Amino acid sequence: MSASRTVVLAIALMGLSACATSGSSLPAGIPADAEQVTRTESNGDRITEFRVAGQLRAVQVVPSRGPSYFLYDRDGDGSIDSDRDDVPQTYFKLFGW
Repeated sequence: MSASRTVVLAIALMGLSACATSGSSLPAGIPADAEQVTRTESNGDRITEFRVAGQLRAVQVVPSRGPSYFLYDRDGDGSIDSDRDDVPQTYFKLFGW
């Protein structure tokens, strides 16, 4: 009985480890060769800028508390879109595999 429990537990753990793969942390639409610059603010927030050919394309904010979120440059002008651009400014990543 104990051996079968061990086998079932081992299979379950292998299945969970397969689900916990560490995929790409790049936001959608950002090429893999994008330059990433990360800094930590005094309040503990971690900010990563994604640049393609020197132009800012996206920013990932990982606050010290709460979920991380992305800010994008959707129109390609080199600056993050703001509330005046008629698009939602913040994008949360809900799931990832």
